[in-house]
Amino acid sequence: MSETMRNTALFAGVAALIVGTGLFQSWNAALLILNMGLISAIMALGVNLQWGFAGLFNVGVMGFVALGGLATVLVAMPPTTEAWSAGGVRVLSGLLCGAAVIGTAILAHRFMAPSRLRGLVMLAILVGGFFAYRAVFDPGVEAVEAVNPAGTGYLGGLGLPVLLAWPVGGVLAAGAAWIIGKAALGLRSDYLAIATLGIAEIILAVLKNEDWLSRGVKNVNGIPRPVPYEIDLQNDPGFVEKVQGLGLDPVTASSLYIKLGYAALFTVVLVLILVAAQLALKSPWGRMMRAIRDNEVAAQAMGKDVTRRHLQIFILGSAVCGIAGAMMTTLDGQLIPTSYQPLRFTFLIWVMVIVGGSGNNFGAVLGGFLIWFLWVQVEPMGHWLMQTITAPMADGSALKEHLLDSAAHMRLLTMGLILLLVLRFSPRGLIPEK
Repeated sequence: MSETMRNTALFAGVAALIVGTGLFQSWNAALLILNMGLISAIMALGVNLQWGFAGLFNVGVMGFVALGGLATVLVAMPPTTEAWSAGGVRVLSGLLCGAAVIGTAILAHRFMAPSRLRGLVMLAILVGGFFAYRAVFDPGVEAVEAVNPAGTGYLGGLGLPVLLAWPVGGVLAAGAAWIIGKAALGLRSDYLAIATLGIAEIILAVLKNEDWLSRGVKNVNGIPRPVPYEIDLQNDPGFVEKVQGLGLDPVTASSLYIKLGYAALFTVVLVLILVAAQLALKSPWGRMMRAIRDNEVAAQAMGKDVTRRHLQIFILGSAVCGIAGAMMTTLDGQLIPTSYQPLRFTFLIWVMVIVGGSGNNFGAVLGGFLIWFLWVQVEPMGHWLMQTITAPMADGSALKEHLLDSAAHMRLLTMGLILLLVLRFSPRGLIPEK
């Protein structure tokens, strides 16, 4: 079997799994898997840019995805006018004050000669600036969070179309990646992994605790959609007449219509990013990145600025993850900071890249769809399997209860097993790098 036929068969197999879900379970479930598979494939492409192109071990994917989710709130939610009147100006003034303090400290470090005086001046700037920042910022935050804390208690967003939040999510993630990269990309790969993981946790801690920004653990609900609401379709006589003419229930048809609309939007984004990634891979820049990945010393000897190139690819990959995070929050219609867990938004994405094929963009896409399908379906399949195995056992049996309770852990067991099998029999992934 040729390589093209094999790759086509792999994608056809994943498509058959999704279609089978629609035939034997429900089309709503199949389309939900499809939509999250599209988003997961985009996240996997972002990680593949960093690891597959440049060998950067980023385990802070969760933080960049969360920033993408925050972008939907900042862009699409309507502004809370009462909160802005109560303390919005003070909050912004405090943030500007903090940025000015950091900027002043950087200038002092850059333009003063290394000496004890420079250290004392920087210490005075940072300590004095911190108290000035808190004196301006804290009263504004308290005033904002006191405005209807059960319903709002935050500044809200700009009230713009939610589709604009997707590129903004990429910009936010790229900005954070630039800051992280300037500080951490000179580190060895294992230290870089620790640094990115820690910074991702810091980002998540900010989202959980800064209520004025994202309502913290109280969540932001009702994020606007780029597609209609089901109830609007069900109340549309033209839509109802069409679906009834097809023999469909309007309630079910409206849900399918919405999910298909999301699938079309997500597919467009995935195709655009995939095409751009393929063009980059085959360009002189892409060949240079792989040369740096394979031998940094030789690349430096050829005059390549390795740290600068690493920063470029780190920013690009993080931006892609931020776009995917904004898309996912748009699909959910809510921002839930506590839902961002490393297992789901870092480990699972890495499994997708490794299983699909590190360094191959199509492999990353395949891994995104396949691993997400298994992540969703393995748990109910595990329950069914355990019920079948334990059916002949007597009720109340300790072994039966233990096996049934273990079914909840089938996801983790299956992910580990798949990873071990792929690394053993196809260590370069299902679609290896050429």
